Amino acid sequence: MAQGSSSSSSATKSRKAPAKKSTAKKATKVTKTTDNTSEAKTRFSAALDEAKAGAAALKAEAGDRAGSYRDQAKGKTGDLVEEAKNYGADAKVKAGELAVEGKTKASDALSSLGKVVSDTAPQIDEKLGEQYGDYARKASRSLAEASAKLEAKSVDEIGEDAREFVRKSPGVAVGIAAVAGFLLARMFSGGGRD
Repeated sequence: MAQGSSSSSSATKSRKAPAKKSTAKKATKVTKTTDNTSEAKTRFSAALDEAKAGAAALKAEAGDRAGSYRDQAKGKTGDLVEEAKNYGADAKVKAGELAVEGKTKASDALSSLGKVVSDTAPQIDEKLGEQYGDYARKASRSLAEASAKLEAKSVDEIGEDAREFVRKSPGVAVGIAAVAGFLLARMFSGGGRD
């Protein structure tokens, strides 16, 4: 039995020895795992710091670009505003020139129409009677006076007179505008028909 005892004791010893080896292996694994974990944390922290630095650099670059684009936009806006003002001034001058030209043409047209009516008054006397001839002469004088008044006034005065007329009698103004619009429409649409 002594042999059995020694064999059992050597078996126990052999059992204990391997148990100590596995504990040593576990300690080595835990140390390696701890080393790997700390290394992973270090690398992760480094990557995170690098990402933060990259984000900060991108933010700074985006701010710089936005500032330069803002400055360019302000410069172009200023140029466009100046250009629009110039076009507006040119348009105002051109509109004034066209208004004066239109006033002159309207005055000439009234004068010509008055002359035509005056020239036809004797024929109206012969065909319809003196009373109707007198109406034609009065109409001719009224047209001549209107032409002279129109020629004497500036475009601004005519505009103010028109505004005052519309304020005093808006119904008549709307009626005149409707008739004028109808006549213009007939004139322009009638020109295309055969």
